[in-house]
Amino acid sequence: MPIDRSHIRVKAMLVAPSADGTTHAVSLNAPTAENPNGYHRLIGGSIEHGETHSAAIHREVSEELSASISDLRYVGVVENIFRIDGEAGHEIVFVYTGRLDPEPAATGATLTESDGSVVPVVWRPFDDSAEQVPVYPAGVMQLLEPA
Repeated sequence: MPIDRSHIRVKAMLVAPSADGTTHAVSLNAPTAENPNGYHRLIGGSIEHGETHSAAIHREVSEELSASISDLRYVGVVENIFRIDGEAGHEIVFVYTGRLDPEPAATGATLTESDGSVVPVVWRPFDDSAEQVPVYPAGVMQLLEPA
């Protein structure tokens, strides 16, 4: 089922560092018109009606990865206005950091989206200047920079 992008979506997403703290888990999404090499996206998703953003990130991680979160910490909010295959999208994202338990495998890990599709989970370096694909939501990594 296609995603309805005709309204602002509210999401909760997780920056999930590896045990050594050099990388974080992201999904690797298929190429789009705007990102021909695909793109990375933080773990998480939409907040359901009547659900807090804190409850949503726990639910999303459980549903997508069959995992739990330890050391959960709220970081802030980013507004992400974007295009995907020419279609405009707009989302408000509550961002958290926390450790996944169990941590996804170094290779071959996947997550299951709400529509049932399965996408790879990869480990993206925090020092991502050499990365060929963008990470979304845009601007999220600036939240983690020291003041």
